[in-house]
Amino acid sequence: MVYKILTINPGSTSTKIGLYHDTVEVFVGNIGHSTKDIAKFTTVIDQFEYRFETITAFLSSKNIKVSDLSAVVARGGLLKPMVGGTYHITASMLDDLKHNRYGAHACNLGGIIADLLAKEGGCPGYIVDPAVVDELAPVARLSGRPEITRKSIFHALNHKAVAKRFAKTINRSYDSLNLIIAHLGGGISIACHTFGEAVDVNNAFDGEGPFSPERAGTIPAKQFADKIISEKLDINTIASLLAGNGGLVAYLGTNDVREVERRIAAGDKQAELVYQAMIYTIAKSIGAAAIPVCGKVDYIMLTGGIAYSEQLTAKLTEYVSFIAPVVILPGENELQALAEGAYRVLIGEESAKEYIQ
Repeated sequence: MVYKILTINPGSTSTKIGLYHDTVEVFVGNIGHSTKDIAKFTTVIDQFEYRFETITAFLSSKNIKVSDLSAVVARGGLLKPMVGGTYHITASMLDDLKHNRYGAHACNLGGIIADLLAKEGGCPGYIVDPAVVDELAPVARLSGRPEITRKSIFHALNHKAVAKRFAKTINRSYDSLNLIIAHLGGGISIACHTFGEAVDVNNAFDGEGPFSPERAGTIPAKQFADKIISEKLDINTIASLLAGNGGLVAYLGTNDVREVERRIAAGDKQAELVYQAMIYTIAKSIGAAAIPVCGKVDYIMLTGGIAYSEQLTAKLTEYVSFIAPVVILPGENELQALAEGAYRVLIGEESAKEYIQ
């Protein structure tokens, strides 16, 4: 039997759609949403009917009938912290997504849209490894201030997917390996995975950790506090300085690593210094991620969009290969990862988890 799996990944200005037979891609599509169309809606949730209609029109153009589907699976939204895995879409999950109880983001629409399509098709609806996957060890939660608890918000979908794919290539299971996984993109998340859990990871959503193309990383707290007070910054400006307008954007005015490398090749010494500093902070964070397993790391994995840069991955490998062998698996094929999560449940390799509100 071939399982037909529809995958949905809503972003701020587009919705990515994929159809998979088991885990083999049949097609992927990207439905663009103009700024004008999005501006018509006050909140993200208000976009539901508009997005749903564009998706059903797209499926119709591809002659895809929801009644033929085995499962519909979406990128998970901002929900209550949970352990990793594939989850049934339930009434309590939908309630949290619709009311933005844990934050508003376009990804919240994924579970809502997948649920309706699954009900129309008479098949199960799932989400897989949302960004709020939280498997932190108790000691990793303390920040140094009792009123501030460290949060686990990271690229969990890609982390877990590349780890499981790689484990199969070496005839091991993900939960038998000690891994350091670095997702390298506009935001950077670096986690220590042991026994199938990400026991420590930086909060990439808010810009913690190394600095990245768009995020400031962990910066000197007192100096930043002085800046906030002296310039009387509001909360939106503060958030933007940390995530969105930090890192390469702040120093060089671009979040494009390829552009930075072109500047370096043309002799731009400032671009070279900033780029090397970013790589250095990534390497330091990878080194720190070896601590939870006392340095007993099987592999270090570099993934995400900027892992395509040979210049960056070569320097990182030079820094950290003394810890463990470095494996480079660039990209972040989230639609593929969603299909794989649903497939593991459909074939009985894993059991779908239940969301507890």
